[in-house]
Amino acid sequence: MKTVNHWIGGKTVEGASGNYGPVTDPATGEVTTQVALASADEVDSAVAVAKEAFLTWGQSSLAARTKVLFAYRALLDANRDAIADLIVAEHGKVHSDALGEVARGMEIVELACGITVQLKGELSTSVSSRVDVSSIRQPIGVVAGITPFNFPAMVPMWMFPLAVACGNTFILKPSEKDPSASTLLAQLASEAGLPAGVLNVVHGDKVAVDALLAHPGIAAVSFVGSTPIARHIHTTASANGKRVQALGGAKNHMLVLPDADLDAAADAAVSAAYGSAGERCMAISAVVAVGAIGDTLVEKIRERAEKIKIGPGNDPLSEMGPLITAAHRDKVASYVTGAAAQGADVVLDGTGYTVEGNENGHWIGLSLLDNVKTDSDAYRDEIFGPVLCVLRAETYEEGVALINASPFGNGTAIFTRDGGAARRFQLEIEAGMVGVNVPIPVPVGYHSFGGWKDSLFGDHHVYGNDGIHFYTRGKVVTTRWPDPSDAPGGVDLGFPRNH
Repeated sequence: MKTVNHWIGGKTVEGASGNYGPVTDPATGEVTTQVALASADEVDSAVAVAKEAFLTWGQSSLAARTKVLFAYRALLDANRDAIADLIVAEHGKVHSDALGEVARGMEIVELACGITVQLKGELSTSVSSRVDVSSIRQPIGVVAGITPFNFPAMVPMWMFPLAVACGNTFILKPSEKDPSASTLLAQLASEAGLPAGVLNVVHGDKVAVDALLAHPGIAAVSFVGSTPIARHIHTTASANGKRVQALGGAKNHMLVLPDADLDAAADAAVSAAYGSAGERCMAISAVVAVGAIGDTLVEKIRERAEKIKIGPGNDPLSEMGPLITAAHRDKVASYVTGAAAQGADVVLDGTGYTVEGNENGHWIGLSLLDNVKTDSDAYRDEIFGPVLCVLRAETYEEGVALINASPFGNGTAIFTRDGGAARRFQLEIEAGMVGVNVPIPVPVGYHSFGGWKDSLFGDHHVYGNDGIHFYTRGKVVTTRWPDPSDAPGGVDLGFPRNH
């Protein structure tokens, strides 16, 4: 059986704890790999290595850092398919979706290649007599990233390229459910010339996470995952004196106004709800149909959803793959089986779906629930699977009020031909990312990704300017060089003033 070990100090390090976790192929249900699970002592060793590497890397030139990043970007490009193959084998998403994940992660590497511009300081000359003031940003030290199973390549690349470009060293704790892609990312970084110890991968479960959150050598923690865990990460790491950005769960809504192109809206709803089997924090999981369009829109969604081909991710004909685990599949199914009793109309029931020849895979079909009530489990919870809820609203105002009442505020979208309504929506809606006729408004790399309310804990979003600020701290330097002809100024106990 294949074993995935840690990557520490630029080399593979076998697990010393003796504990291993299973990694399953979701399409077959077979355990194909085992992954080392780090102890607190192993985490401590990784922090020590990263701390030692920071002494040199943190003082390295921007030219040296960007040289490595440009080489890294080239290696990622050359190994796109290899990374995607690992994602398909351990996560289950289709190969084209995995390639898209790699491409979006590479956007952040490209942003990091331009770090020389992003880290430019500011200078004000002659703020007082012969006094200049400058502002600079410096790395903060050893930082950690704790990433989820649903994007095993992209989310880590949201974090470590910017962190190391800013001069920090990094410890990545990826999901133990699909660990291989993250390890390959680190190996390629080493091949690109990243010095040993700058990027480390420590595999593990809650033991490793808790060790990172409590470790005094960690200056900051980045996290993406569910809201309960994000809240725990933020509370625990903050209590241990760390800077934290913790992105939580979501219930992303799509508001469809009566004037919208319903064919385009239906295409977008199916794509955004069922892509990657709904295992996306930016998936559309609730459509709010305004006015009399609801029945027509639901029918158009149903027609499209029924044609989606489900199968193994390595089958070029597959459009949607399995869910990550059997337990998660069963949890997702429970929302569908209980929906009718809580007032919903089950238009499509995807439970009980299997794929011939892979009956033990973690399969589930597409489900569509109409007339969903806001107090039902299917609406309140983040299902994280291919289940789309449709709710009805009489007016634009009622629809916006419904969305804003949700405790989540990750992303949302509006479909309309009315520019005035779209402008109102982007200002009035309480969410961190908004799409206008765009169902999944994930920002490009040079803007930041993050939500509001229970979808974000901490002050900074990931990547973009927020990410750069998160991985650096500001310093202001005030300088005075007296002219040789100046007479001694003497002692002055008064409050400093400019003149």
